[in-house]
Amino acid sequence: MDPFDSAVSERLKAVPHTPGVYLFKDARSKVLYVGKAQDLPDRLRAYFGKQENLPDKIQRMVSRASDFEYLVTHSVSEALILENTLIKHHKPPYNTRLRDDKTYPYIKIDLKEDFPLVYFTRRVQNDGARYFGPFAGAGSVRQTLDLLKRLFPYRSCTKPITGKDERPCLEYYIHRCVAPCVGYASKEEYRQVIDQVLLFLEGKTETVLAQLQEEMQKASTALRFERAAVLRDEVRAVQRVSEEQKVVSTKRKDMDIVALLRARDEAWVEVFFIRNGKLTGRDHFTMEGAEEEPTPRILAQFVRQYYDQASFIPPEVLLPEPVEDQALVQEWLAGKRQGRVVLSTPRRGERRKLLELVAENAAQAQRAAKVKLQAGDEAQERAVRELQEALSLPRPPRRIECYDISNISGSDPVGSMVVCQDARPLRSAYRRFKIKTVEQVDDYSMMQEMLRRRFSKLLPVLQPDAPKSTTEDPKWTAVPDLVLIDGGRGHLSAALQVFLELGIATQRVPLASLAKEREELFLPNVPEPIRLPRHSPALFLVQRARDEAHRFAITFHRQRRSKRQVRSVLDQVAGIGPKRRRLLLTRFGTVGAIRDASLEDLTAVPGVTRDIAQRLKEQL
Repeated sequence: MDPFDSAVSERLKAVPHTPGVYLFKDARSKVLYVGKAQDLPDRLRAYFGKQENLPDKIQRMVSRASDFEYLVTHSVSEALILENTLIKHHKPPYNTRLRDDKTYPYIKIDLKEDFPLVYFTRRVQNDGARYFGPFAGAGSVRQTLDLLKRLFPYRSCTKPITGKDERPCLEYYIHRCVAPCVGYASKEEYRQVIDQVLLFLEGKTETVLAQLQEEMQKASTALRFERAAVLRDEVRAVQRVSEEQKVVSTKRKDMDIVALLRARDEAWVEVFFIRNGKLTGRDHFTMEGAEEEPTPRILAQFVRQYYDQASFIPPEVLLPEPVEDQALVQEWLAGKRQGRVVLSTPRRGERRKLLELVAENAAQAQRAAKVKLQAGDEAQERAVRELQEALSLPRPPRRIECYDISNISGSDPVGSMVVCQDARPLRSAYRRFKIKTVEQVDDYSMMQEMLRRRFSKLLPVLQPDAPKSTTEDPKWTAVPDLVLIDGGRGHLSAALQVFLELGIATQRVPLASLAKEREELFLPNVPEPIRLPRHSPALFLVQRARDEAHRFAITFHRQRRSKRQVRSVLDQVAGIGPKRRRLLLTRFGTVGAIRDASLEDLTAVPGVTRDIAQRLKEQL
C-alpha cells in the first residue's frame, strides 16, 4: 500500500474520530496486523506518514499491506477486547501472540453430572462446568491428572452409574475409586471426593487436609477402621504434596508471577502460580512475533491473551516491567475477575526477590529446553541419515508419507496418510480417505484406491507433460522422499502397481513397506527384507510413522462407525428424519443422553411430539 496515495488520504478523511480496531491486509486479504486506537484516524495516519519514524517491523508490514479496514467501538475498553479476539482469530504475523497450534488444554469438571468425571479438554464452553487452565501443553495437564488420581479416588470410567453393578473394578481394590458403580458410595459421598479435587486445584490444600482428617476421625469413631486407613493414606499423600509446595510468601495471598526472556523473534514467558502463599505450580508459554517489540508491549499482549482464556485470575500479578496501557489492562482484568486486579512491578523487598526467583527459573528452563531441542535435532538427523543409508535412498528422507487402512469386515473402510517432516509429525499435512469403490474385504484394493487418489494429484509435479490444474493445492503437491506402506510384501506389490499405472518411478518417489510382525522393511525388486538394528534411530523413526498412521486411521474409522450406528438407531424410530435427528443430537450430544432424557426434555426439542418422544424412549 502506497502511504502517499491520494486515495488513502481520502479514505483517512472518512474515518470517524472514535475508538476502534484497525486491520491491515495483504493482496490476498490475509490479515497482517491488528491494532486498537483511542482515535482511529489519528492512529492510522501514523502508518502513512514518514516511514523512517516507524519500527522496521512495521515498515515491512506496511510495504506488504494493500488494504486496511476498521471497526468502531464505544470505548477503548471495547477496542481492547475486540483487538484481543481478532488477534486470536486471525493470528496476524506482525502481532505478538501466544503460540497456539490448536487450542490450549484445560481440566474440566462438570458438576451437573450425578457422578462427575475429571476431563482433559481443549474446548471451553459456557456450560456451567468448572475449567482449570489453560496449561501450556497436554503434558502439563496429564501430569496434573496423574497427581489428582493418586490423591483422590474419583472414577475414571465413562459408563453410566446405576449403583447396581455386580462387582467393582480393580481401581476400587487399589483405593483409586470409591466404586459408586456398585453402590459403595452414594451421590453425596462421591461429590465430597470431587469437592476435594476442586479445592486442591484451587490451591486450598489445607482445607482438603482438614476435611480428610475430619472424615478419618468420624470413620474411626464409627469403628470403620478399613475406611479410616484408606483416608489416613490419602491424608499422608496430600501432606507430602503440600510439603513439596514451597512456601514463597508469609502472606497467604493468591498471585501470579511472570518472567519474560527474549530470543530472536520469540519470547519465553514463565508463570509461577502462588495460591495461599504457596507455589502450587508453574508453566511456560511462547510468544511469537516478538521481534523488535518493546517488552511492555509483549507483556501486555501476554497478559491479555493468557488471562482471556484463564479459568482463574488472581487479585495480583507481578511483572518484571509495567505493561503497555496498564490502567486499561487492569480495568479489563477487573471486569473479567469481577474484583480488583493489580499489575505491579516491585523494585525491592520480598516480592522483588520473588520476581528474581522466577526470572532465574525461567532462564534455567529456557536453557534446558534449548539443550533438549539440540539433542533432539541431532537424534532426528541421525535417524534420517541412517534410514537413507539402510534403504539406499537417493536423498535424505526429509518428508516421509506413511499410509494405512482401517476397517472391520469391510465396513466403514478408511485410509490415512500421515507425514513426517525432518523426523517430526507434520499434522497439518495429515489426510484421511473414505474408501468409496471397494465393497468387499480387500486391504490391497483399498490401499490402491487411496494411493491412486493421492498420487494422481502429484502427477503435474512429477510429469512436466501432464495437464496442469488451476486449483492445485500445495499441500498435495509436495513430493515425498519416502512413501512407507503399513504392511508386508503384498501391500508393497499393491502400491507398486499403482505407481506403475501412474508412471511414477520409484527412483523419483522411493517406496517401502514395514511389516509389523518382525519389523522388516521391504523394497521393490529387492528379494530380501531389510532388518534395522533393534535400537536404531532409523527403526524408531519408521515405527513412529507407522504407528501414527495406524492411530490416525483407527480414529477416523471409529468416528465413521459411531456416526453410522447413531444414525441407524435413531432412523429406526418412526417420525425421526434427518432434521429431527440433527436437532436431537445437537441438544443432547449422544444417544445415551437421549435415552436418559425425560419425555419433557425430549418434547422441548422443536418438532418432537409426545408420541415421537414415547416411541423414541421405547426404541432406545
